[in-house]
Amino acid sequence: MSSASSPGNSPGRNEKVLFWASFFTLIAAGIGFSVRGFILKDWGNQFGFTQSELGSITGGGLVGFGIAIIFFSFCADQFGYGKLMMVAFTLHASSAIVTFAATPIYGMYGKEGAYWCLYIGMWLFALGNGTCEAVINPLTATLFPKNKTHWLNILHAGWPLGLILGALIVLGFKQAAPDVRWEVKLGVFLVPVLLYGLMMFNRPFPHSEAKSSGVSMGTMVVTLVSPILLFLFFLHALVGYVELGTDSWIGNITERVLADETKALVAFIWTNALMFTLRFFAGPIVEKINPIGLLFVSALMGTAGLFMLGQPFTNDIWPWMFAVTIYGLGKTFYWPTLLGTISERFPKGGALALGISGGIGMISAGMLGGPGIGYKQDYFAVEKAKEIAPATYDRYKAPNASGFPVFSNIAPDKLPPVAGLDNSKLKVFDDWGGVIDTDGKRKEGKKTTLESDLETVARLESEGKPVGAELKENLNKLKDWWEKDGRPNYAADKDKLGEARLYGAKQALLYTAVVPAVLAVGFLLLIFYFMATGGYKQVHLEAARPSGRPAGGADAGDWGR
Repeated sequence: MSSASSPGNSPGRNEKVLFWASFFTLIAAGIGFSVRGFILKDWGNQFGFTQSELGSITGGGLVGFGIAIIFFSFCADQFGYGKLMMVAFTLHASSAIVTFAATPIYGMYGKEGAYWCLYIGMWLFALGNGTCEAVINPLTATLFPKNKTHWLNILHAGWPLGLILGALIVLGFKQAAPDVRWEVKLGVFLVPVLLYGLMMFNRPFPHSEAKSSGVSMGTMVVTLVSPILLFLFFLHALVGYVELGTDSWIGNITERVLADETKALVAFIWTNALMFTLRFFAGPIVEKINPIGLLFVSALMGTAGLFMLGQPFTNDIWPWMFAVTIYGLGKTFYWPTLLGTISERFPKGGALALGISGGIGMISAGMLGGPGIGYKQDYFAVEKAKEIAPATYDRYKAPNASGFPVFSNIAPDKLPPVAGLDNSKLKVFDDWGGVIDTDGKRKEGKKTTLESDLETVARLESEGKPVGAELKENLNKLKDWWEKDGRPNYAADKDKLGEARLYGAKQALLYTAVVPAVLAVGFLLLIFYFMATGGYKQVHLEAARPSGRPAGGADAGDWGR
């Protein structure tokens, strides 16, 4: 087994393999995250979830991502990076098994069973992502100690590339196999999981820069209470909310605004292609303006982009593409540049500082960003529906109210639970528009999903196969509701429902623009701070290692050890 070559010099073959394997971990995370974003409506339609419930599913996964990063950052050097990557591989594979079980479990235990399969599957996927993140950020900082921000941006270009590939997967299946199930689309993320597993198997990993320099765990912990570092952690919480929280919903919202899934996919691919390309050129940009200046400009652009996306004039394809481009430019450098700043200014924090910062960002996205944006869509859609068509709202409201997690309990008057629009009813409504012509007459041979599901249940029963009692009951209730309330009022409800749903989506983005605005203020304060203290400078550690040992040390890193 070859030892790790010196990361202070030109990286050797082992280091290059480790870096690109790390890149593949983010591709896997991006594909899984992207495809999930586009199949949220499939989950809502199939299992009858509201936007708030879907937000809780996606949000829980991001919380798991953050917890894993923080937990494994405390023990990464002691446990061994190679063994952690074996844990990550196992978690990624098991997440697919649990998530794919949602459909059969729904047939046996109904909506609640499906919810827990998707929720736990999301947690397992996120724990796998978080375990990877606890390794790859300090690993990259160790391999490229003189150009941390640049190489961390290149590393994190794997995330938008994964998002792009996820969108292309959805688009490809839409064109070639439009009826393929969501399980097939999601399962593609296992390909890069297998690739990073094979690339990292049986390879030595270097220790973090801090450990190689003799920095103790106690010193790392003390470094965490630096006021500037604590402020950077707070800013990373805001970054998690606005970047990953918005990414959880932007595909779904774009499709709502443009009323076309293909156009929504194109817009999603474009913004992430922009991010992927620009992250490869972060080095020259940082040379012109320091990382804090880059983050300040990014926050301003993110604010402007989200503000425009929330305005009525962006309801058409080209204004929307312009606004989403500004938003994409804004979010490009947030995450890796903030990690680079922490590694450059607080190297004694080691893997721990990087892990806690990334973990805070993920937990914020999971507890606040994903659920919060879902809640805002429900809140404003209900507000509009009650204003313009209260009878329509009564017909389509969900049976149970959902709130903004955490804050609904703290401020129930300002963030009250709301009964959002029921996605299972909306699916029947949307399907009906596809089976009738412009005169309102039924197209020959066309069926709604509800009709197909009822036929499937009848066929299974005739064949003596088991059918979940709750599933059958829910389908029959939905049929009765449609025949009694939905179909007779379809023409009257059509425009009103569309207006309310569009309003909810746009207002959610408009209110989210407040978050990057706060970020801009925070980065501006940091600019003033560094101006007053002699300017932004990188801090480097001198290695303290036994004679003859390669820089960065070497962890045997075998998955079998």
